[in-house]
Amino acid sequence: MQWFFTLSPWEQALIASFLLFALTSLGASFVFFSKGIGQTALTALNGSAAGIMIAASFFSLLLPALGYENGLPPFLTVTAGFLLGGAFIIVSDFAFARRKKKFTRFKDEKNALLFLAVTLHNIPEGMAVGVALAVAGEEHAVLAALLLALGIAIQNFPEGMCVAFPLRAKGLSRAKSFLFSVCSGSVEIPACVFGALAAGLVTGLLPWALAFSAGAMIAVVCSELIPDCYAGNKTLASAGLILGFCLMMALDVAFG
Repeated sequence: MQWFFTLSPWEQALIASFLLFALTSLGASFVFFSKGIGQTALTALNGSAAGIMIAASFFSLLLPALGYENGLPPFLTVTAGFLLGGAFIIVSDFAFARRKKKFTRFKDEKNALLFLAVTLHNIPEGMAVGVALAVAGEEHAVLAALLLALGIAIQNFPEGMCVAFPLRAKGLSRAKSFLFSVCSGSVEIPACVFGALAAGLVTGLLPWALAFSAGAMIAVVCSELIPDCYAGNKTLASAGLILGFCLMMALDVAFG
C-alpha cells in the first residue's frame, strides 16, 4: 500500500477510478447468470453507500474547501459551488424527464433516459474522487479519499444492475445489456483523472471543484440512493446509512 502514497494525484485517481468502474462492471455482469439482487442486500448496500457519501461530502470535500483562499470569502465560494453542483444534477434529471424523443436502440425511452441519467451522474462522482485525491496530503487524507471511492463503488454495484437488467427485460441481449451498463460507468475514469489534474493545476479552482462535487453527490444521494433504500426495510436502511457515515467520519476525524 505504501507505493500508492508515492504516486502523483492523477495516477492515484486513475487507479481509484478503476475501482469505481470494476464495481459497475461486476454489478452489470449479474445479467449473465441472475435475475437480480435481493432487496435486503440492495437496501444495505445503498444505505451504507449513502452514509459514506454524505459524510465524505462534508468531511472530505466541504471542510477542505473552506480552507482555501481564492479572493472571495470562503463561505461564499463553498455555498455557490455546492449550489451549482446540486443544480447540475437537478436540472439534468429534469431535462431527461422532459425528453420526448424515442430511443429505439434501447427498446424503451424510460430505459434510455435511465442509462443517460446514470452516465451523467457518474461524471461528478468520478470528479469528486479525483479532486479529493488532489487535495490529500497526509496518508490519512489519501485513505479518506479512497474510502470515498469505495463508497461510490459500493453504490455503483447495484447501479450497474439497475441499468443492465431493465435493458435485458426489454429484449436486448445479455451481452448488449452488459455493454451499455459498463459504458455508463466508464465515464468515471476520465472524470476522475480530470478532477485530479484540474484541481492540481489550477489551485483557484480547488474550492469550487470540491464544493461542486459535494453538491452533486448530495443531490445524487437524495434523489437516487435514499429513496431506493428507504423504499425497502427502513430500519436496515437507517442502520446502513449511520454505519457508513460513522465509518467515513471516523477515518476523516479520529485519524485526522
